[in-house]
Amino acid sequence: MDQTVQQQLTDCILACNHCFDACLKEEHVGHMANCIRLDRDCADICSLLLQAIARNSSNVAVLAKACQEICEACAAECSKHDHDHCQACAKACTECAEACRQLI
Repeated sequence: MDQTVQQQLTDCILACNHCFDACLKEEHVGHMANCIRLDRDCADICSLLLQAIARNSSNVAVLAKACQEICEACAAECSKHDHDHCQACAKACTECAEACRQLI
């Protein structure tokens, strides 16, 4: 398996977890609810895909498709916010979605 894909997944997990935590500390946390939810979903699906790759699961392509879609949704949401953590997360999610396309 391509190390780059695994690194992109790991980077996305870290960015989403950082964004999730930082969003919880924002002054208007209610406005960040969708961002927070997508950060969690994205980190979770990336983690699941990473585990599936590690165990050579026959479901890698199916999980990669779901991961791609969730990463794209998270990137779209995070890109709406001016916070540095959201912009960094959007970038990591976009790169991860592209990496997931390689697995489909």
